[in-house]
Amino acid sequence: MLENPVFSDNTYFMDVSKVLNNSKAGAEVQEKLKNRFDEELKKFQNDEVKIKKEESEIISQRKILSNEDYEKKVNDLRKKVADLQKNKDTSLNSIAKSRNDARDALIKSVNPIIKKYMEDNKIRLIVNNQSVVLGDVTLDITDKIIELLNKELPSIKIN
Repeated sequence: MLENPVFSDNTYFMDVSKVLNNSKAGAEVQEKLKNRFDEELKKFQNDEVKIKKEESEIISQRKILSNEDYEKKVNDLRKKVADLQKNKDTSLNSIAKSRNDARDALIKSVNPIIKKYMEDNKIRLIVNNQSVVLGDVTLDITDKIIELLNKELPSIKIN
């Protein structure tokens, strides 16, 4: 039987996504970002309703407005639509940046925890469970890492 020197008795795996999403800090960040997204979405939906109402009013006034006034109102409305789309994009980009920054901060915090866990338990290799086709569940250290991360980093600041 051939022995692979990389994989030995002290090789373990973990679900990195689960660590990032299910730790206290990760779950808190996700909840804050979801709430922020929902608030922004609601605000933009309200703005869209106002714009549609204004559009209906302009259409209904078309026959009583001069061509100049009608064109001015249409152009103003187009500008409002463009501004709304720009604000929507800016908001979504801001939320995505906050999510990425929080993820990076969480990864920076979890790496020393994993390294210390490896040293304390004489582990030579930890692989992401996505790279594992099949493995003994006793080699999965995901929950242990989450537990350690929860002690070390109960929350994380987001922008």
